[in-house]
Amino acid sequence: MSSTTVATNLTARRDGETYRFDHPSMTDIMRDMYIGAGELGPGDSMPEFDLPTTDGGRVASTDLGAEAKPILLIFGSRTCPVTESGGEDLRHLYTAFRDRVRFVMVQVREAHPGAAIPQPKTPEQKFRHAVALKEHHRLPFEVAVDDIDGTLHRKLGARPNSAFLISEAGKIVFRAHWANEPEPLRRALNDATAGRTPTPSSVSRTPFAVIKAVGYMSPVLTSAGRGARADTWKVAPLMGAMMMISDLLFFLPAKKRGACVVGGMAIAAMLAALAGLSYGLAPDCR
Repeated sequence: MSSTTVATNLTARRDGETYRFDHPSMTDIMRDMYIGAGELGPGDSMPEFDLPTTDGGRVASTDLGAEAKPILLIFGSRTCPVTESGGEDLRHLYTAFRDRVRFVMVQVREAHPGAAIPQPKTPEQKFRHAVALKEHHRLPFEVAVDDIDGTLHRKLGARPNSAFLISEAGKIVFRAHWANEPEPLRRALNDATAGRTPTPSSVSRTPFAVIKAVGYMSPVLTSAGRGARADTWKVAPLMGAMMMISDLLFFLPAKKRGACVVGGMAIAAMLAALAGLSYGLAPDCR
């Protein structure tokens, strides 16, 4: 794919033209893997937002102020394996910091829509997805709903499960590419609530986040319904293969399967390479 095509696709994504996909593309998957230059991050002012919450309230940028708590804003959806893999840890973090930080998960577009959990087509449908997300993860904190075109989500990179810690002054002080790793979030929350600037202020760790999510892919895509698995095999066959191997490890907890899958694949690749080398070095006895 040419750089011009990639740039055009990413511009369309920022404009919302391709935001509400029914089938993720390779461009969508690859775009989720990195943080682009010039995106909003630590030190930048948070864009204005005003979102409804599933409990009938609202969360807005105007809520921030001298007397307010910092806000940890987490993006997620029911069909996102990374979101699925981080739910338990987020509940634990909330228990530890709820008196000092306001936790809000924002329902965004479905990462892997299927027949049972399709991409929302109306604000009402997206709101229902947010209610289901809160119930599924038993989230004890607020779940808000971005608008149907993902205006806030797109302004902050449109990744499926990123997190942003926003200070009382409305500044982004920490950004996590993925919110399923609790320790970077815990360190940032400790720093911010102690009056320190979080260090580091931006964390990616994509390989670790993806590995952790591998064990959760199969149940999530099964819940999404017909089409979700096929789309994954079509646009990301390596992820499909990892999911298939993970299914064979059903006797392990989901959070441990990813490392076993990746380790097993690495060993298999090494053995295959050694076998090929041995075959090439074998004498011709004919």
